[in-house]
Amino acid sequence: MHSSQGPEFVKGHGTQNDFVILPDPDGALVLTDERVQALCDRHRGLGADGVLRVIRAGALEDAPADVPADVWFMDYRNADGSIAEMCGNGVRVFARYLVDAGLAAPGELPVGTRAGVRPVRIHDDGRVTVDMGPAKVFGESTTSASGHSFAGVAVDVGNPHLACVGDVDLAELDLKTAPPHDHHLFPHGVNVEFVRPLEGDHVQMRVHERGVGETRSCGTGTVAATVAALRAAGAETGRRMVHVLGGTVEVEVTATTSTLTGPAVLVARGNLDPTWWQQP
Repeated sequence: MHSSQGPEFVKGHGTQNDFVILPDPDGALVLTDERVQALCDRHRGLGADGVLRVIRAGALEDAPADVPADVWFMDYRNADGSIAEMCGNGVRVFARYLVDAGLAAPGELPVGTRAGVRPVRIHDDGRVTVDMGPAKVFGESTTSASGHSFAGVAVDVGNPHLACVGDVDLAELDLKTAPPHDHHLFPHGVNVEFVRPLEGDHVQMRVHERGVGETRSCGTGTVAATVAALRAAGAETGRRMVHVLGGTVEVEVTATTSTLTGPAVLVARGNLDPTWWQQP
């Protein structure tokens, strides 16, 4: 990095869930909440739902012990600066960046996250499949939006979700504010998915993400939505095509794990202005 330039960045998205990627292999960047908030602000920064720092697990102080030091680690921050354990769309974009930057070969590669190592496969057509690990149902709860009450299942996909299946027209829902949740069941907040079954194995989903607000897509949320949709249909395993505001992904839930397949797009790259970087 030249002294006249600020940190390198890449902008990318997965089904329009968008991210600022910050290459930082040795952990030289200081990521304060204020810097993340400024980067993600769509008026005073680059604009994004979150930040993906590309760092070796061994260079990250709080990397999980079960992630090998030489693995590329996705240090993910929500738009408000808070740390999230996992981001399914983010992992796809992260992996696409690794291959594009020559840091990993196409095909299968491991990505470190705060929810553990996630195996990733990059397909020839540009889609990326992530092994999301087992989706664990740990309770039931309720929420509400726009005058409608919803019952849902609590699902752990490395981060907490409340996935609610119903027959409400999702376009009617106002998700500008966070839907209420049970603070005892979700002490660290929760992503809330509203799911409407369509024909065959297709479902529609909208999502409010903790620390962000409504997003165009949520990868872990599509897995939680699939778990809930399958349970509503009387099944424990199966696949669903999940239609979100930003596109469509395919989710498969098996007896031992879950996989998420969808696009990953890199949009732009450059360097942040060094004066701007020092301001927040």
